Formats: sequence, C-alpha cells, structure tokens
Amino acid sequence: MYDFQIVDKLQKFGEDINKDELQYHQKRVLISKEFSFDAAHHLHCYEGKCKNLHGHTYKVIFGISGFVNEIGIVIDFSEIKKLWKEQIEIYLDHRYLNETLPKMNTSAENMVVWIYEKMEESLKEYPNQCKVEFVRLFETPTSYAEARREWMLSE
Repeated sequence: MYDFQIVDKLQKFGEDINKDELQYHQKRVLISKEFSFDAAHHLHCYEGKCKNLHGHTYKVIFGISGFVNEIGIVIDFSEIKKLWKEQIEIYLDHRYLNETLPKMNTSAENMVVWIYEKMEESLKEYPNQCKVEFVRLFETPTSYAEARREWMLSE
C-alpha cells in the first residue's frame, strides 16, 4: 500500500510549522507507562503458598489522563518515570514489602490502591489537570489487581 520513502525535506519549526499549529486538539487524553520491580512479601491470615516469604517480579501500568498543553503533550513520559522512581519505586523495588509499605497485608489488592494514591498525590503539582485513571499491578504474568478512578472516588 505504501512504499518506503526517504524524507526529502525535514520539517522545520518556524518555516513549515508554527507554534500555534502544534496543539491539534483540546481534549482529555489517556497516556500509559509501564514499570517493573522485584520484591519479597508474605501474607498474614492466609492459608496457601503466599503465607510463606516469597518474591515476585511485579509489573505496574499507569493510565494517566490530562489535557494537552500548547505543544500537544499531557505529561512527558520521562516525568512519569521520575515520579515513579522518586516517589513510589523506592518503597518497592528489591524490598521486603511487609516492612516498607504501611501496615497492611501486602496483597496485590492492597498494594494497587497504595500505588494509585501515591501517584495521584505526586501528580497534584503538574499542570493539564493530570489524573490517575487506573493502576494495574501484575503479581504474575497472568494475575493482576486494578484500581480505577471511578472506584476510588465513589466508594
């Protein structure tokens, strides 16, 4: 359908496109960023394998929405990474979760809400009305817990 083409002329800002053309719309958009971390934990009052100390390679996916700025960006992906690294991951990666998280059973269901709350708090200083829409926390490749904005606000 489309043949490969080498770019003939690199688009130049100020000549081929102007600043007032960079923002295509003024709609709310959801962007997503994924991270992983390794941690150990165990569950209290639970009869099953997870009552014993063990570890996981967790995966967390953030869905963050906001309005695009004057150049068409909600929040730079590197800013989400910075928030993750400085505000959240420090409590999780290569940690004993029962020790570093608030007093709770360190189930995926409890942890995903804590992660949601930490990211939501971290976004308060950012423009464009950024909000956490969802956090999905995979404990294994096929098992995850999820927190969604509508659930967090309504209950």
